[in-house]
Amino acid sequence: MRLRPLRLVHGIALLCTGLLAGAFGYGAANLVPTFNAVPLEMRLSFHAELMKMNGITMQAAMGASILSSLTLAVLTAGRARLLAGAACLLALASFLITRFGNVPINGRIKQWAVTAAPADHAEILRRWELFNDIRTLTAIAAFALLIVLALSGLRAAAHPVPERADLPQLRHRRVLVEGCSPLNQSVPSAFRRT
Repeated sequence: MRLRPLRLVHGIALLCTGLLAGAFGYGAANLVPTFNAVPLEMRLSFHAELMKMNGITMQAAMGASILSSLTLAVLTAGRARLLAGAACLLALASFLITRFGNVPINGRIKQWAVTAAPADHAEILRRWELFNDIRTLTAIAAFALLIVLALSGLRAAAHPVPERADLPQLRHRRVLVEGCSPLNQSVPSAFRRT
């Protein structure tokens, strides 16, 4: 594959995983401590409203991170393929942790915001924060792997495109023509190697 489209795919993968890691990192560093600093009713209301917006944007960021990293893995070889594939799996892990860890708890928080939190709400909220920390780390790790790939360079990672003379059929024909001396004399001079 040509290097320019490969760089474009790598740039898109970097952008998507960077946005994902940044969004999760901002949430872990700023939103969660703020959630814990305000009264519970305020946290629940804000959390429920925030999740309405995040449902669309974060799923899109996770999907784009997974697809762009997967595409990069398919288009590369060797160490680059391993790095891009690992980034894809880490982005997928962020999605699965969100879908099966955070989202069910978000549904409960939404109910609590209009009713009341149960007695064990603190433990459930701590579990949500644990899932949030893990998905943040997986997203940051995916981004970091793509940065490592960028710093190590993609030139050696691209699948080599064989030159026309390197195709096995052409090489085989050339050997037959050049290797047979009686044939060499019957080949027109325009086709003979000098």
